[in-house]
Amino acid sequence: MPQRTAPTFRQRRLGMELRKMRERAGMSAAQAGQVLGAEGARISNMESGRLGVSEERVRLLADIYSCSDRAYVDALAAMAAERGRGWWEEYRGKVAAGALDLAELEHHAVALRNVQVMYLPGLLQTEAYAKAVFAGAEPEPTPAQLRTRLSYRLRRRDVLDRVNPLRCTFLIHETALMMRFGGSEVLRGQLEHLLEASERENVTVRVIPFAAGSFPNAGSSTMYVHGPVPQLDTVQLDVTDGSAFLDAEVRLATFRRVLERVEEKALTVEGSRDFIHAVAKEL
Repeated sequence: MPQRTAPTFRQRRLGMELRKMRERAGMSAAQAGQVLGAEGARISNMESGRLGVSEERVRLLADIYSCSDRAYVDALAAMAAERGRGWWEEYRGKVAAGALDLAELEHHAVALRNVQVMYLPGLLQTEAYAKAVFAGAEPEPTPAQLRTRLSYRLRRRDVLDRVNPLRCTFLIHETALMMRFGGSEVLRGQLEHLLEASERENVTVRVIPFAAGSFPNAGSSTMYVHGPVPQLDTVQLDVTDGSAFLDAEVRLATFRRVLERVEEKALTVEGSRDFIHAVAKEL
């Protein structure tokens, strides 16, 4: 099987999980290769995502590493069995690699919790609002780049409308409700769309008002993405040059506590709708 030159986020994650499994077993790549009847370099290439791995091989490695967590192994085997290219691959080379990783992560997620401080959630943005946000980037995008980024942003929203829609909880700071990207009319339309989205069974919207004061990780937007098992959860953080993705167990535990504390600061669902209505009325 030829090596991949650019493994996807999902392929890299599968490889990282195999490496974690091996390390928990206290085995080196060379030792694992001996048991498997392969060179240690082959193990390393599988763990980097450069070399594909079959569902059967995942289960064999789990046996070699004495991993008895069947739900975890089943989830990894399902990842290995995935075939085909996601819609986001159409945009490779046209949008940032981190944006592609985010769409792939959302596509395979079971649920997500998102804290937004400055911008309204990407999955809930209207076309006019998203266009205004993208237009303010530096360097300023060309008309063609703007159309591509806008098309990509709107396509991501499909996860909310699929047969088994993504379950989302959005914790939105009052700052994001006040930022007039595109002007008052655009923001009013965006807030009305936000209220409509909050009526969906799979969408929960809660507001963190200024009056709530400080809260953990207040300086950055945070997305906690739930996988089929807790070990496959992922945290996505907005950083200066794109996105950072975290999957170490200690970091996942930290951000689960962060989200719990932020939720304690947020208004109820009903109170949040009233709050958004009031902001929209003032525009």
